[in-house]
Amino acid sequence: MDAFAVSTSNGIVSRPDAKKTLLIAFTFGLFQAVMPLIGYFAGSLFADAIQAYDHWIALLLLAFIGGKMVADFFCKKDEKAERKPLTAKTLLVQAVATSIDALAVGVSFVGITFNIFLAVAVIGLITFVLCVVAVIIGKQCGDILSDKATLVGGLILIAIGLKIFIEHITM
Repeated sequence: MDAFAVSTSNGIVSRPDAKKTLLIAFTFGLFQAVMPLIGYFAGSLFADAIQAYDHWIALLLLAFIGGKMVADFFCKKDEKAERKPLTAKTLLVQAVATSIDALAVGVSFVGITFNIFLAVAVIGLITFVLCVVAVIIGKQCGDILSDKATLVGGLILIAIGLKIFIEHITM
């Protein structure tokens, strides 16, 4: 759901074309699938370290990106709203931030008898489909929000970072 929300934000702010929409969805789907696979194979070796810091990493990365977007909105509010291109670097940071807790989930898969490759394929496919839908929803909202799209997108990213952090510290 974090990847869905960030994809919505990307749709709001950058209003990508079909090719970029598929790239966004593929990137999130790939990271949501690969992170639990890495966690599964890393096993309990790194479980405590991952769980101890994943929420901090997600909070910092998403707050940084979102904060920059909010700052850009206020610094450039005299300019006409324009599409903000989504860079590969930003997309990768978002994908890592929203999937890093999946490393710990992968660790929890150790000892369970099932096909890990089928599981991560399903995770990746579902994430891909949901992110395509999310970008489309975001594009529609971006058209409605017009000049406030950058502000709303930035606030969404900050809120997701806070949500991940609060979920982890209250568990």
